[in-house]
Amino acid sequence: MSKFGPLVSPKWLRDHIGEPDLRVVDFRWYLVGRQGRDAYLGGHIPGAVFVDLDAVTGTGAGRHPLPTRQKFQDEMRLVGISTGTRVVVYDDAGGSIAARLWFLLGWFGHGAQAVLDSGLQGWGEPLETDVPFVKAGDFKARAPKRSRIVDFEQVRRLSNAEGASARDGAVLLDARVGERYRGEKEPIDPKKGHIPGAVSAPWIDNLDADARFKSPAELRRRYEALGVDGKKGAVVYCGSGVNACHDLLALEVAGVADVRLYEGSWSDWSHRDAPVATGKQPR
Repeated sequence: MSKFGPLVSPKWLRDHIGEPDLRVVDFRWYLVGRQGRDAYLGGHIPGAVFVDLDAVTGTGAGRHPLPTRQKFQDEMRLVGISTGTRVVVYDDAGGSIAARLWFLLGWFGHGAQAVLDSGLQGWGEPLETDVPFVKAGDFKARAPKRSRIVDFEQVRRLSNAEGASARDGAVLLDARVGERYRGEKEPIDPKKGHIPGAVSAPWIDNLDADARFKSPAELRRRYEALGVDGKKGAVVYCGSGVNACHDLLALEVAGVADVRLYEGSWSDWSHRDAPVATGKQPR
């Protein structure tokens, strides 16, 4: 399978939409107030299928733990994805939700997935409300790449919870908005603030003024300024492991290897007897 992704432009999608080996997935989801499926039914990219975040969420630490291999495989087959399918995922939130499905596809060994750069807003028109009929796919989920995931104990060693000498060199990045990192606001989890030692890296700063991903060079400079040197890698977390995938996507665009996701993220850390930091500084 040739290299595909990790981003495609609206123009690329217009040129290729309708090709038999291409599946467009609407992955809209909202923390409060709206339902992604309702938004999809109200208007979506022609031919797009809908996948609900909850349908590809498992059980475990945090609000959005990763799904089992079987659960993910079943859901992808249901929406017509096969082993050789190129998948384009979009949302209406700058890719901050779509990046999660992009990550999951790669985590389970798929080789051709991309996020629609600038999302539904960049696409514009036409939209349709019909739900397409699709034949079941033969998607085969491979054994997940556990090396791309870290748990609470691994993050505790990465943070300064045990002192700076316990760090293994990887930078710990917090992809949430700054006000949540600083502890000024927390809409859903029991504690305010951030993991001690984590550097603020809001996902939205991966985008330019037109809500498109910045260039690889710009993203490299951004993460270098945050302490990511491209050799020791990074661990990223957010509220529940969804928006953090936007930073993982941006790091891939930037050409940075060895990036990992803290699966439970703040929704796991904040429910434990673990230290919390507030303010602008990592500690």
